[in-house]
Amino acid sequence: MRLLVVAFVLLAAGCESISYYSQAIGGHLQLMRAARPLDDWLADPATPPALRERLQAAQRIRAFASRELALPDNGSYNSYAELDRPYVVWNVFAAAELAVEAKRECFLFAGCVGYRGFFAEEDARTHAARLQAEGYDVHVAGVPAYSTLGWFDDPLLSSFIGASDAQLARLVFHELAHQVAYARDDTTFNESFAVAVEEEGVRRWLRAQGREAELASFIAAQARRRAFAAGVKETRDRLSAIYRSDASVDEKRQRKRAELERLRLAYPQAVPAQANNAFLVSVGVYTDLVPAFERLLADSGSLPRFYERVRELAASERSSRDPWLAQRR
Repeated sequence: MRLLVVAFVLLAAGCESISYYSQAIGGHLQLMRAARPLDDWLADPATPPALRERLQAAQRIRAFASRELALPDNGSYNSYAELDRPYVVWNVFAAAELAVEAKRECFLFAGCVGYRGFFAEEDARTHAARLQAEGYDVHVAGVPAYSTLGWFDDPLLSSFIGASDAQLARLVFHELAHQVAYARDDTTFNESFAVAVEEEGVRRWLRAQGREAELASFIAAQARRRAFAAGVKETRDRLSAIYRSDASVDEKRQRKRAELERLRLAYPQAVPAQANNAFLVSVGVYTDLVPAFERLLADSGSLPRFYERVRELAASERSSRDPWLAQRR
């Protein structure tokens, strides 16, 4: 019934909107049809041993998520679907040529977010090319998992089931966190909260497993990610000042190229050759507020209390929420 309502509302929308919602609805339904319960996969003698081992690992991670991390105990990640592609969706980020703020994409029910997602890479590339022709900086990123915010029982996917235990746990914890709290029209809030949960969750999970060497590696990787995020934030801040300055457009473009090149030289493995404002935006969405949420978690004393306080923040007005979070970065 909900999908029929969406289709009816779209009759008043433009053709591009109808096409976009059609691929989103069709892509998700195709994924849900492909999903089978984990018990079916594990009972099937045709299931490859390597896949069986990963599904069993996912079951243990899923149980830990609800038992020890107070994440939702529901049907999500109790099924599995094979995909014919490396990613489940491709997100298209866009920003103006001389701005470091994301182009907002607004949707029925979900509100506005800082990107637009597509189930087919070709569709994502076509949309990105259209935005680029309009003068936007664009960045296309493949995504191994996504959340329906609890509206559906999200399945495990072949796009991430083969990851290491720590990375598999990270993805499951992250996506379940989206079911805990969701701030409408605030992508950075939602993604940074989920990253804070995933990182705390993986640390607790590895510690509970007695996997100290992996925990040390994970913590070291976290430190590298934080250093990179800080470098990106510094670049964005400098560019923001440049874009707001009285310099000519040509000078702003020249200084933009210099700043992006400096970032590439500092982090050659993490920054693509075509890095631009949209790439910087795509990093900031997942990192800008993580320190604030970590501080809130430490102050809360427990995960349930932390989730309660995050839900309160999500329900509050941004005019009060944003300054409060900014003070805790």
